Amino acid sequence: MSDGPAARRGPGEPWGGVSPFSIKTKLGALVVIAVLITTGLSMIAVRTQTELRFITVFSMIATLLITQFVAHSLTAPLDEMNTVARSISQGDYTRRVKENRRDELGDLAETINLMADELEAQDQQRKELVANVSHELRTPIAGLRAVLENVVDGIAEADPETMRTALKQTERLGRLVETLLDLSRLDNGVVPLRMRRFEVWPYLSGVLKEANMVASARGGMASGSGSHTRTDVHLHLDVSPPELTAHADPERIHQVVANLIDNAIKHSPAHGRVTVKARRGPLPESLELEVLDEGPGIPKSEWHKVFERFNRGAVRRPHGPGSDGGTGLGLAIARWAVDLHGGRIGVAESDRGCRILVTLPGQPSVQS
Repeated sequence: MSDGPAARRGPGEPWGGVSPFSIKTKLGALVVIAVLITTGLSMIAVRTQTELRFITVFSMIATLLITQFVAHSLTAPLDEMNTVARSISQGDYTRRVKENRRDELGDLAETINLMADELEAQDQQRKELVANVSHELRTPIAGLRAVLENVVDGIAEADPETMRTALKQTERLGRLVETLLDLSRLDNGVVPLRMRRFEVWPYLSGVLKEANMVASARGGMASGSGSHTRTDVHLHLDVSPPELTAHADPERIHQVVANLIDNAIKHSPAHGRVTVKARRGPLPESLELEVLDEGPGIPKSEWHKVFERFNRGAVRRPHGPGSDGGTGLGLAIARWAVDLHGGRIGVAESDRGCRILVTLPGQPSVQS
């Protein structure tokens, strides 16, 4: 966006009448010009002995012409803004107001354009959300329906193996619904933080053990959302110092670490290694977490997109063997949980694979 008035003042800030381009200045100049015209014509009338009624008529005509010119310069952009606003109200977010003024109307035009940009982005996100959720729900529902139809039609027996297949699809559907519920809580801001002090080593060790147990129990299943199914990837934990403690919401940090591990495993090569590191941050009870994999990595041009919803990466063959790539919601949930703590999460430089760095501010900076 161009460096317009709002970029210098900030949208919505008043001009205050100091700028030479302000509407207040223009209206003041109009009054001064009208007075000068009337005074000038009156002086001419006195010197030339012209009748006063002619001077009055000329003065009114000149003043009206100047007023019409100024009024048109003010009402024309308002008409354009009204047209654009009406189009936006009807769902057309492509129209924009021309930003060629340096007064309050130019400020208003920029604000309307910013509003249109936000509405267009939200409309696009809504369409993508509906399309992606429909796609993700369709797969397990279709699989479950096929299994049940085969049982009902007598094509397949309701044996443990058939029921196990139906259970796999049901569990995948349940995990996806749970993920979408997390996103709903994210948008509504209804998830409170329950902060407490905890020891990092036993906590993260439990998260990694849980990840391994879930993968072993669900080996061979479609991964769906939130749980990997690969058992060939080795998880390594590195906490220094061993007695490291942190102050955060353990449940939300569990979401962060579990989703980062899940994402790293999906992108790991066969028999790869995923490392989870924890170090003390710069503030008391603060924490720095790293999750590093040995996969193909993420191009730097894609770093700003990896935490967007439904983003699955743009690299070729990004996922490891046996992975369906998930829904692209895990990293969005991880960013949400970190943001709740007032922390930071992002992709960091790495010689190999992908390295996600999480920084939690600890007790002094966190607002529960």
